[in-house]
Amino acid sequence: MYRVAIMGATGAVGLEFIKILEQRNFPVKSLRLLASSRSAGRKLKFKGEDYTVEELTENSFKDIDIVLASAGGSISAKFAPIAVKSGAVVVDNTSYFRMQPDVPLVVPEVNPKDVGWHKGIIANPNCSTIGMVVVLKPIYDAAGIKRVVVSTYQAVSGAGLKAMEELRLQTIDVLAGKEAKPKIFPNQIAFNCLPRIPQSGGIDDSGYTSEELKMINETQKIMGNNKIKVTATTVRVPVFIGHCESVNIETRKKITADEVRKVLSRAPLVKVVDDPKNNLYPMAIMCAGKDDTYVGRIREDNSVKNGINLWLASDNVRKGAALNAIQIAELLIEKDLVRVP
Repeated sequence: MYRVAIMGATGAVGLEFIKILEQRNFPVKSLRLLASSRSAGRKLKFKGEDYTVEELTENSFKDIDIVLASAGGSISAKFAPIAVKSGAVVVDNTSYFRMQPDVPLVVPEVNPKDVGWHKGIIANPNCSTIGMVVVLKPIYDAAGIKRVVVSTYQAVSGAGLKAMEELRLQTIDVLAGKEAKPKIFPNQIAFNCLPRIPQSGGIDDSGYTSEELKMINETQKIMGNNKIKVTATTVRVPVFIGHCESVNIETRKKITADEVRKVLSRAPLVKVVDDPKNNLYPMAIMCAGKDDTYVGRIREDNSVKNGINLWLASDNVRKGAALNAIQIAELLIEKDLVRVP
């Protein structure tokens, strides 16, 4: 049994951590819920019992084995090393540690062995990256991959609970003939699509946004192959839960659409839904609350020799964040790596 702390317990991912720990019967000996001073004192339930949220401080990690962190990059930058120094292993859901060379970036269905070289911190990838690489890996193993072109259609929950509330309120206002008032997003999100361009520091000189660069760099690191060419366009859409992605893959060897379906049908946490003639294909509402990444619209790209097109949908809060982190923690337990080297 393990002493677990959740950093950012009252956020969208933090609440999902609590739910999944219970659903998967994770071996929790004790649970400490940590958040900002604004949320301290709030009561949250775990296995039918009330737990009081505590203010996150430098003394929060005494007698903790595993920290599940999703409180923002600057918070993780400060507190994750403190947790490690206290003897805990941190699975961090922010982008802060992902590309640091001494920090493993792990999706258990893709590169589980990488947990073995952690030094106290393991990074959880971007939600869009996770949904894509669980589909790419079986294809990579079967035919190799030269290049990936991905366009995302990302739910607002990726920006947190306040973003979900903004979409709800804007939808009500627009339907009532009122003006939508953006606060979380730079422009109206209701009945609209927004390129993922953060308002500060989020676009480089080449025009790529930080979200797009995450998908490019993280995919190469997780797959363990910097020669895979990746280009991405990331877009926010007016959906509450569930990221969708259009993915074009150029393989090294020829692989047919039927062969891709067979390979993916055997892949862990991947579900093939590919009968468009009967209106069966991945949708955001299909994946919400589910562990699997749904994939369909699988077809050969008629513009390139070894090309495959596909469409996928994945719950960005669940598999794209909380579930993947808890799976990493389960791997640590399985491999007896719940310790700081």
